[in-house]
Amino acid sequence: MNLKITAGPFTFDAKLETEKAPKTCEAFLKQMPFSGKIVHVRWSGEGVWIPLGDYEFGVTYENHTSHPAPGHIILYPGGMSETEILIAYGGVAFSSKVGQLAGNHFITITSNLDQLSELGKMTLWQGAQDIRFEAP
Repeated sequence: MNLKITAGPFTFDAKLETEKAPKTCEAFLKQMPFSGKIVHVRWSGEGVWIPLGDYEFGVTYENHTSHPAPGHIILYPGGMSETEILIAYGGVAFSSKVGQLAGNHFITITSNLDQLSELGKMTLWQGAQDIRFEAP
């Protein structure tokens, strides 16, 4: 399934990784359209994240990684740190104050990858940006 992501002034096309992370995709789809705020990760490298506190999507690990590639979106289901969604725009070593974490790679951005770095820098220097995930 394809998605449209609007983050700050940018729009991206994306695909759900339903074969690699079916349970995570199913849980996320139940929340659609999904809106929030992204802030810069700083701790983990070149990425932005949506802090979700103790929200539970009801999933465990599947297709998980600590090093998402640019354009990969991961869901950390919580546990050692708070639940979050992270979008990598460059090099990321996903971690928190408790150490290295792994999140489920469940969405891949498929268009305007060159604008991801601009979004990341904008979020770093100008602050939190709105984000919305929806079916096109």
